[in-house]
Amino acid sequence: MTASEILSHFLSRAHWADPDETVDRVIIGDPQAQVRRVLVTWISSFAALRAAAAGRCQLLITHEPTFWAHREELARVEDWTPGTPKRELAERKRGFIEDNGLIILRIHDAWDRMPEIGIPWAWARFLGLGRRPAAIGAEGYQHRYDIEPVSLAVLARRIAASTAALGEPAVQVVGDHEQIVSKVGVGTGCACDPLIFQEMGCDVSIVCDDGNWYWENLQLAADADHPIIRVNHGTSEEPGMATLAQYCKEQFPALTVDHLSHGSCFRLVGGL
Repeated sequence: MTASEILSHFLSRAHWADPDETVDRVIIGDPQAQVRRVLVTWISSFAALRAAAAGRCQLLITHEPTFWAHREELARVEDWTPGTPKRELAERKRGFIEDNGLIILRIHDAWDRMPEIGIPWAWARFLGLGRRPAAIGAEGYQHRYDIEPVSLAVLARRIAASTAALGEPAVQVVGDHEQIVSKVGVGTGCACDPLIFQEMGCDVSIVCDDGNWYWENLQLAADADHPIIRVNHGTSEEPGMATLAQYCKEQFPALTVDHLSHGSCFRLVGGL
């Protein structure tokens, strides 16, 4: 298959994604080149690129950007002043991709809302919240799951027990630990605004650190007595990367598809 054919497959199923506006596209490499081995990962970091090259993959499918910009990635690179550290790193990264014959395909918008198996569904199942949301927000990214009433502390410990497997053994909690909650807002990336969760009837929100700041929306939630459990962006989307890799294996049986787990972008270190 070609990267172009794989992209067309996803876009043909993602009626919510405008083909002209979506960030889902071949970022770099020949879209028409034949590929046999594929690596699926959350973000095309240098580490992921090296893993793809070592595994003799022709195609790397990434959910997040390669060149640190959500849109127009290579065009942004050209805007950066030559000789600056950012431009030099981008050129080094692009050189590595080209020297190793890699094709980078981004699948983001299509997978964020793919019913039943996309990012928020996979995340909720991983956390043990259920398979079907009680409500879905207007844009399709934010979900509500109704559970048996528990204290915020108990729910947070359950979440942390799950995320430990992804490299994040502790979660951040804002709110009264004794507050009883049962309507859980679940979202990932920047699509997890606590205000929208409150409008959906949620009494607690599980959010990630991309787009949720303590001085703004988290403080607003705290002032509204709406508790928050916050995790890392990479943690929240890793279950969806596992389902993406499995989907590719099932839909493209002629390809060899591997999954490179990313998980949390950081590790917690305590004092001596």
